[in-house]
Amino acid sequence: MSILTLFVVIPLLMLLGLWLAANDNQVRGVMVTGASALLVLAIWLTVTFAQMRSAGNTDAMLFTYSVAWFKPLNICYSVGVDGISVVMILLSAIIVFTGSFASWQMEPMKKEYFLWFVLLSIGVFGFFISTDMFTMFMFYEVALIPMYLLIGVWGTGPKEYAAMKLTLMLMGGSALLIIGILGIYYFSGATTMEVTEIARLHNIPVAIQKIFFPFIFIGFGVLGALFPFHTWSPDGHASAPTAVSMLHAGVLMKLGGYGCFRIAMYLLPDAAQQLSWIFLILTTCSVVYGALSACVQTDLKYINAYSSVSHCGMVLFALLMMTQTAITGAVLQMLSHGLMTALFFAVIGMIYHRAGTRDVRYLGGLMKVVPFLSVAYVIAGLANLGLPGFSGFVAEMTIFVGSFQNPDMFHRVCTIIACTSIVITAVYILRVVGKILYQKVPNEKLLQLHDATWDERLAVGGLIFCVAGLGMFPLFFQNMISGAVAPIIQHILGA
Repeated sequence: MSILTLFVVIPLLMLLGLWLAANDNQVRGVMVTGASALLVLAIWLTVTFAQMRSAGNTDAMLFTYSVAWFKPLNICYSVGVDGISVVMILLSAIIVFTGSFASWQMEPMKKEYFLWFVLLSIGVFGFFISTDMFTMFMFYEVALIPMYLLIGVWGTGPKEYAAMKLTLMLMGGSALLIIGILGIYYFSGATTMEVTEIARLHNIPVAIQKIFFPFIFIGFGVLGALFPFHTWSPDGHASAPTAVSMLHAGVLMKLGGYGCFRIAMYLLPDAAQQLSWIFLILTTCSVVYGALSACVQTDLKYINAYSSVSHCGMVLFALLMMTQTAITGAVLQMLSHGLMTALFFAVIGMIYHRAGTRDVRYLGGLMKVVPFLSVAYVIAGLANLGLPGFSGFVAEMTIFVGSFQNPDMFHRVCTIIACTSIVITAVYILRVVGKILYQKVPNEKLLQLHDATWDERLAVGGLIFCVAGLGMFPLFFQNMISGAVAPIIQHILGA
């Protein structure tokens, strides 16, 4: 059995522990123990993977393991990781760990809430370690289903509407995915659903690829906030509890970009080259539209939700540019956005818990009242707008430099248009920071607020450390990602 299976086994043990827990303290103990174990395991995997690559191990996937699961359809439980998978697993472990502390005071039904939260994490980890298409799809569904209850039961505002809208749109994307996956399997002539095996055969006719590529790309793109299929995202984010927003925007939406690259582009490379211009136009719209929409919002969560549409659109945008630099930037953007949007949603949730509102028109002077949370919000905002020294700058610069490497006018015009999002992002971030942190306190109630507790400081501080660490020392992850991207982009371009 591969060590990677522990990323599924540990959450399963957490589910058992939560089921047996008799009180809130035991629930918290199970969550902290399990989340800590996942984080330690993810750090060990990252370091060990880097050491194996440095020692000259050139295998496409490491820590591989495969066992037949359903022989009539050649479905296997197959796992393995490359540099991209390792980075996503580390991101997931960080968000689960910090999200556990951000939910420390969750009420009501704390036990039931964490049961669904852990089930969601099982789907996320299982998706990133899987190398079999059907197994990936199964874990993908496991990750989506808990969102309905987590938002519909523990959310705020029009939570039932948001939960149903999210579920219906993502299930619609799943229907497209299963059609595309079965089409790839049938026409590839493979005796397995193993992704690397199908890519090695590379015998799907171009005409067939062009039929199934939109099914896969749109199916995953719905979760990646692809325009115009993004409308579920702002409502879902705004209604979700704090930790669910962190995991949803920080990790779950990354399944979309990861799947588009790992399955749609890798297994259908000819169609990816011929049809990329259509989806490049849509992703350019996502980048700019999301940023513009954030400018006119007054709810802090909606501002960050539309910002996520823009930044996740940038991931798909970079993937479609099909240069090694741009795709490396796309994976860095998934990591960066996951960290900084989790930080944003954590701080916003803590402010809302104290002030009872997320409306910027009724907030002000928070820097005097809750200085720790205010400084954390400023740091998240600066990372979001791409200030040098934070993770956002590294990711966005890599994307735009890599995108501009395409010599044709179409790709460069799209790149220039997408670059305008940097300016737009600065507008809405600085406007909100100035309004809620430094203007006059609008009412006496806000003067009674208390700053972050120890558990909240731990969650927020950990995310700040990661955002700054990636911004200051990006080469470790950049080299790891670039090494995984190189053979895949060569396969896509037929080099």
